[in-house]
Amino acid sequence: MIRSARVRALFALTVLALSLYIAVTVPVRLGLDLRGGTQIVLETRSTPTARADRAATDRTLEVLRGRVDALGVAEPTLVRSGAHRIVVELPGVQDPKEAAGVLGRTAQLTVHPVLGPAGNGAPAGNGAPGGDGTPDGKEAPAGNGEQVLADESGQRLRLAASALTGKDVKGADARFDAQSGAGWHVTVDFDRAGRDRWAKLTGQAACSPAGDPARRIAIVLDGRIISAPQVDPSVGCGSGITGGSTQITGSFDDREARELALLISGGALPVPVETVEQHTVGPTLGARAIAASAWAAAVGTALTALFIVVMYRLMGVLAAVALLSYGLISYAALAALGATLTLPGLAGFVLAIGMAVDANVLVFERAREEYAARHRPTARSALTAGFRNAFSAIADSNVTTLIAAGLLFFLASGPVRGFGVTLGIGVLASMVSALVVTRVLADFAVTRRWVHRRPRVTGLATTGRVRDALERRGPRLMRRPRRWLAVSAVALVLAGSGLLVRGADLGVEFTGGRLIEYGTARAVDPDRARTALADAGFPRAVVQSSGDKGLTVRTGELTGAQAERVTRTVGALGGGADKVRDELIGPSMGAELRQGALIALAVALGAQLLYLAARFRWLLGTAAVAALAHDVVILVGVFAWLGKPLDGVFLAALLTVIGYSVNDSVVVFDRIRELTRRERGARAAHIADRAIVQTLPRTVNTGMGAVLILASLAVLGGDSLTDFALALLIGIVVGTYSSVFTAVPVALELRTLSKPRRRRSNRKD
Repeated sequence: MIRSARVRALFALTVLALSLYIAVTVPVRLGLDLRGGTQIVLETRSTPTARADRAATDRTLEVLRGRVDALGVAEPTLVRSGAHRIVVELPGVQDPKEAAGVLGRTAQLTVHPVLGPAGNGAPAGNGAPGGDGTPDGKEAPAGNGEQVLADESGQRLRLAASALTGKDVKGADARFDAQSGAGWHVTVDFDRAGRDRWAKLTGQAACSPAGDPARRIAIVLDGRIISAPQVDPSVGCGSGITGGSTQITGSFDDREARELALLISGGALPVPVETVEQHTVGPTLGARAIAASAWAAAVGTALTALFIVVMYRLMGVLAAVALLSYGLISYAALAALGATLTLPGLAGFVLAIGMAVDANVLVFERAREEYAARHRPTARSALTAGFRNAFSAIADSNVTTLIAAGLLFFLASGPVRGFGVTLGIGVLASMVSALVVTRVLADFAVTRRWVHRRPRVTGLATTGRVRDALERRGPRLMRRPRRWLAVSAVALVLAGSGLLVRGADLGVEFTGGRLIEYGTARAVDPDRARTALADAGFPRAVVQSSGDKGLTVRTGELTGAQAERVTRTVGALGGGADKVRDELIGPSMGAELRQGALIALAVALGAQLLYLAARFRWLLGTAAVAALAHDVVILVGVFAWLGKPLDGVFLAALLTVIGYSVNDSVVVFDRIRELTRRERGARAAHIADRAIVQTLPRTVNTGMGAVLILASLAVLGGDSLTDFALALLIGIVVGTYSSVFTAVPVALELRTLSKPRRRRSNRKD
């Protein structure tokens, strides 16, 4: 036991020391809303074979979104502006010229058989020009799909028509081969059809003798040969290379190899694009809003820590210290991974803070039970049992959240993917802080002699008056579970009718709107512009500085009179305002991004259901998901009644509520499972009542900790955080209710419905 305590202490010190070093030496990347970034305006161009219409521009935008995500830029903003322009805003990009080059590349990948060398001035097949006709390795048509291109060494090669294209590519990855000394290369994997074509192509090339140029295969990107390797002598004529993959080698460094893999795997643009503008933009949130948000977060965290200290005394002090370590570990992980921190991304950390508090509360409540039952005569033994008994609930709630975070990261993109990153980091950090840091501090504290003599100072020597009173009275809350289901049904109808009566007010991210860029005579403070526009009737306008004296205003749809009012407001602040650009913009969360987010969310919920079914039986897992759906409908409906926008910030809050709801239900179900194993033959309603009473202190205390943080954000955080905090407050209140009075009654009803089936199956046996 002493050895394991030392191992935990060493691990905690190592993690904290490493986190402190990273936090001091590596700055975290802030998003557009907190810091600003680089804005690149791209314009699509028509070609003889493709027209750059609105549909082609939308398809181009989705390909660019995949490239931006692969660049490592989390939380980018991409919108279609007009019919032919795409506005890309990249937070934290160090080299905007490089980013513009990658985004502007067409990335048309083709693979060709090599027919042979093309001598200087010699005809290149069917009278095509060669020699001086192809300067700098550019394409020279040669009839019948043939062309002449220069390879990496400058040798000119005659190429046959392409045998494979980028459509045959499944993926590409940059890798480093240290053993062979080949350095960086790009591995390209073909799909099923591409594998067959690749085997046929290499089998034909293998029929030429070694050293013959016709044994080479040319890989061409945007009209330039990037690699033309010979087919290995071990490959026989006609057999070809099976396996469906190849390597692109060359004198690549790591950046070039990753860029090439990004372009290949990201796919080709439907039409070429050209960079027409490039400049810096300011944050979408002003300095005052950011300062207010930071102040509100600090006050909320301090109030939460004070509440925990009041409730659990010495153990509460140690939990507050562990929360500080959680913040340090999370910040360091963000910085080390190069993730981008934005206001919606902070939602993931709000949930993780709640889970960190929740884990401590679970442990302390279980330790109180052990101490009160006299099973553990000392605070140390009670605390050890508390950590052991609470582990299953902590593990289940964190695993379900990690499943959702991982699937959102791998299946979604844009802000939804960024939410998955911050949520995953926060959950892992909360587990380390609660299960390792808190335990190391608690083990040290309870072994002190003065603590041993005064057990009440630990906060573990009593279960609390509320719980004592409830256990004495033994309330039968689940005697008639259908009454609670009726209450939930009424709440669903009232909230859901808001969607039918008022309708959902979708934000600019979902509907698009208007983008107006102004040039002003003098620099305008974006904070002043936001306030002035809000007073003029545009409270949701997104305002950013653009260049030295420019200002960009992004709103929903505007009438002519409204647009003129915006112009007058900006002109009054800037000594006159000239419109640089005034265009309709598409949604930043386009159809494909929304579809991907919904698919990712559905898969995440399905995975959580499977996990919960495996851990708690299918009926408990189904009940947890039913409570989750109940919370989502009520939250969306309440926002519809209030006329609040459903935008990107609301989406982050909604995802947070989903995670909190599942976490809350898991804790209650974990206690039901434990009591069911201990009291075999007891009535299900009786066990449910006992589980609710025993977990009630945890439910209330965890909820209060989160409410204190969110209330501070709502009151002190300013307009930018009001709707966000309100959504989370509603979600937490509804989620706390549903975990007890929706999830448990649903589980009991499902159990009742399944009984006749089990009896009939037993009679058949």
